[in-house]
Order: sequence, then C-alpha cells, then structure tokens
Amino acid sequence: MRRARAVWQRVPTPVMDIALVAVAAVDAWLNMWERTGLGVVLAAVGCAALAFRRRSPLVVFLLTLPIALMQDVAVAVLAALFTLAERSRDRRLLAVCVALSAVASSTPWPLAEVDRTMTLVFFIYGLATAAASVLFGQLLQAQRDLARRLTEIEEAREHERTLHAQAVLARERAQLAREMHDVVSHQVSLIAVRAGALQVATKDADAKEAARTIRSLSVTTLDELRTMVTLLRASGGDATELTPQPTLADLRTLVESSGTRAELSGELPPGVGSPAQRALYRTVQEALTNVRKHAPGAEARVELWQDGDDGGVTITNTPPTRPSLSLPGSQQGLVGLRERADILRGTLEAGPTAQGGYRVRLRIPLSAD
Repeated sequence: MRRARAVWQRVPTPVMDIALVAVAAVDAWLNMWERTGLGVVLAAVGCAALAFRRRSPLVVFLLTLPIALMQDVAVAVLAALFTLAERSRDRRLLAVCVALSAVASSTPWPLAEVDRTMTLVFFIYGLATAAASVLFGQLLQAQRDLARRLTEIEEAREHERTLHAQAVLARERAQLAREMHDVVSHQVSLIAVRAGALQVATKDADAKEAARTIRSLSVTTLDELRTMVTLLRASGGDATELTPQPTLADLRTLVESSGTRAELSGELPPGVGSPAQRALYRTVQEALTNVRKHAPGAEARVELWQDGDDGGVTITNTPPTRPSLSLPGSQQGLVGLRERADILRGTLEAGPTAQGGYRVRLRIPLSAD
C-alpha cells in the first residue's frame, strides 16, 4: 500500500492532469446519451477545465455539471467534486454541490416527459455516488491534517527532550558549582588563612617562605575556583546573581523567536521593579508557547500598557488556521502565572475571545518587589 502510494506520488502533476482529462473525455464521449453540437461543446469545456481543478475547484465543478445532464455517472463531475472536497472545509458548500450533482445526473436530457420513479432512482444513485466522492476527498484532507499535526507533535517532543536534557545538565552544573563554592573554596580559604598565620608567627626563614608560597598558591587557586564557579553557573542557566533574570528589554527578542506570527506594541516606564518585569516576561513566554501548541497558524498580539500605578500585558491570538488535535497537558502553566500574580498583588485573566481566539491579561503593580 505504501509502496503504491509512493509510486503514485512520484508521477508529475501535469501527467496526472492530462491523463484525467483524457479519461473524462473518453467517458463523456462513450456514455453521452445524445451527441448534439451543444452537448459536445459543453462536455469538451468541462473535461478541459479539469486541468485547472487545483486552482479553482468550485469553478471547475460548476463547469463540469452540464456533463452530468448527458450521462448517468460522469467521471469529470466526480473528479471535480473530489478535488473540491479535498481542499474545502465548508461542509454546507459541499452538501449543496452533492445535491447539484445528483439533480443534474437525474434530470433527463434533452428535457422530455419525466418518469418520476426512474428519476427518483437516478437521483438517489447520483446522490450516493457524489457523496462517496466527497467523503473520499474529506478523508484525504483529514489524513493530510493528521500527518501535519503528527509532524508538529514530533517536533514539539524533540524540542521538549532537548529542553529536558539542557535542564538536567544545568542542574548538574549548578550542583557542581555549589559544591565547589561551599566545600572546595571553603577548604582552600582555610589553607590560605592558616598559611598566612604561620608566615607571621614562624621565625624560621625557610618555613616563612614555604608559608608565603602556600598562601600565594591558595589565593591564586581561590581566584581560579571563583572563575570556574561563575562559568558553571552561567552556562548552567541557574537563576543566580551571576545570571540575571530576563527583563522587559528581552521581550522583543522573545516575541521574534517564539515561532509564532506575533507583534509587540506599547511600552512601560523605565522604573518597573525587577519582579514585575520577570512576571511580565514569563506571562508573555507562557502565552506564546500555548499559542504555538494549541492554535497552529494563529497570529498573536502582545500589548504592554499602564493604568496609573498598575501596568500589565495583554496577549491575544486569533483563531487557529489549521485543525489541532486534543493533546494532554499539565495545565500548570496558567496556574503558575496566577500564583506569581497573586504574590505580586496582581491579577491574571485568561479565556477565549468572542472571535474564537484566546486572551491572557496580567495586571500587577509596577513597583512590586
């Protein structure tokens, strides 16, 4: 099955279009009830239009409808209807097109005395045939959506695995830095102090020189240890005084690298406290992450604002442009943001918008510390 599909996908699109036009033309010529001049022209136009079905599927379907008047089951109509169903998400439009196809295939041509029983039979037969074509098209569309979503899920999992590995490495480096600072540095400091005391107390010149050398080496070792601790903490990403927390100045970089079409507007005064800046940054970070996960293809707007002594940020996203699958989540992101807002005597509001999108709004005192 997969091998046959792979072979089929390697066929060039123009070759497939030419083959479909040829099959539809042969079908129309062999099964046409009456070959009138008008009927042949309409059939030729409908069959030739199939070459453009990917660009304008609805227009091509309408052009093929006259062929359904001239034969029971028209390949051209079914192919156009399949392409429309494969590319359209409007279920009402597809239902109308199925009905039109069934009516056209059950209407006698040229118009003559109508046999109601046979007309009803042909209508039901045409309805079932057209519905099957639409169902196959919708199935193919759903398969493509699922494959795209699975790819996105795999990319997200790979990203999470990378972040987890980085977090583990960061914890190990931070632990090593603490051990070096709390244990090794402390012991070396004691050696330096004892060597200094020995250098002052001893009367022996050789002992004094040895004590001076030990003290000098200890001080040099302490400097090197401090440099190593600084590097370990910085590369480990641990939140210490050596690695400053993100601020409002980092927001633009965060928005631009979020993987979502987002824009940043508004500004806050320069005197915003550090805890407030961290809360604003983390709120934007979590909201944009949720947009990427749960609203694929949506656009986001990040707006900074000030209201008296309070300020905040509002993140609003449009509805997703692609269907998303229901994925399990920890549901802890917004909970953590609300807890952070409560600590700073602020509020966090989150919920869907009337347009089908989602909005997150944080309000905190700008002087929060």
